[in-house]
Amino acid sequence: MRKLFITVGYSGLSPIAPGTVGSFVSLILIISLIHFIRVDTMFLITIFIFVVAIKQINIYEKQTNTHDNQIIVIDELVGMWFAFLISGATANNWLWFAVFSFVYFRLFDIIKPSIIGKIDKNIKGGLGVMGDDAVAGVFAGLSTSLTIYLLGGLL
Repeated sequence: MRKLFITVGYSGLSPIAPGTVGSFVSLILIISLIHFIRVDTMFLITIFIFVVAIKQINIYEKQTNTHDNQIIVIDELVGMWFAFLISGATANNWLWFAVFSFVYFRLFDIIKPSIIGKIDKNIKGGLGVMGDDAVAGVFAGLSTSLTIYLLGGLL
């Protein structure tokens, strides 16, 4: 059950780009869920998943004697969900928010600028694995919101 959770339905087992695959699967999940669950409730669910994931990653890393194994993509789910939810997306306007959230999140997650890289390098365990992606998600959500605002009527 732990492996199912930390790999987001085994999407992290993808032999090619597991982080990107996990991010995409997570995006599809959030787009589906916001049609049935309010955005503010989804935000609380994301925080809950963040907390649970820290504990589950700590257990997994202790059992496998690894750190931030590439199969772990629950951090991508939390980051992607934060990006999407912070961006201002709703069940009625999700398309461009989803596109920009995905692109910005993957960009921040791969490049790891500023505080994101510091968290990645300096914080160990589940909090380190989850923390950099959560912050990347916040930055991606804000960037998406700004982009949508600046593009205004073009989309």
